[in-house]
Amino acid sequence: MDMKKRIHLELRNRTPSDVKELVLDNCRSNEGKIEGLTDEFEELEFLSTINVGLTTVAHLPKLNKLKKLELSDNRISGGLEVLAEKCPNLTHLNLSGNKIKDLSTIEPLKELGTLKSLDLFNCEVTNLNEYRDNVFKLLPQLTYLDGYDKDDKEAPDSDAEVYAEGLDDDEDDEDDVDEEEYDDDTAPGDEEEEEGEEDDEENEEEEEEELSGEEEEDDDLNDREVDDEDDEEEERGQKRKRELDEEGEEDEDD
Repeated sequence: MDMKKRIHLELRNRTPSDVKELVLDNCRSNEGKIEGLTDEFEELEFLSTINVGLTTVAHLPKLNKLKKLELSDNRISGGLEVLAEKCPNLTHLNLSGNKIKDLSTIEPLKELGTLKSLDLFNCEVTNLNEYRDNVFKLLPQLTYLDGYDKDDKEAPDSDAEVYAEGLDDDEDDEDDVDEEEYDDDTAPGDEEEEEGEEDDEENEEEEEEELSGEEEEDDDLNDREVDDEDDEEEERGQKRKRELDEEGEEDEDD
């Protein structure tokens, strides 16, 4: 797929001014030039053109907000002076795997005052004597060269830094929640046991309610039976009284 078509697909019905990141890796460039990329991409901050057969960056448009530029695994051998004009705020530049042979090729990068990180892995220039010391002298604004600073300390991954900050914030939030909702002495797994105990208690309460309901029904039945017996006894007493009254009346008639 050629670069113009790839850019069209990457837009996904967006306008160029809406795009902040653009990845064109492994597409085909025409005659080693950047095509289809215009200064309408005014908000672009990250551009990746890995392994697209570039031989020059001369056709790069004006991208004032571009901070990270990936140009690795191409065939660039010079012409880097345009970067200071086209991408004045560049902080990260990856030129690893290109045909850069000497320090004079990268010397124009000293005009990029904001350049913080430069990668030249697998370029012939890395075989020069005192390569690292000379590059840091040539480009004093650099903090990291090929992933390490002047003291050979590895550069922290920018994404990892952001992620770590996010984790710190999440941990603080979790600590607040733990202090509010949980007891400090509660061990992992206790929560599930407590939930199980609560369920058992609820079941016991339901069983007690059912039993109490049955007992109430039995009491009601017993009360009704006692009432029926009392009524029958009262009727028998009244009947007996009527019989006695009738016998008394007969005696009086005699």
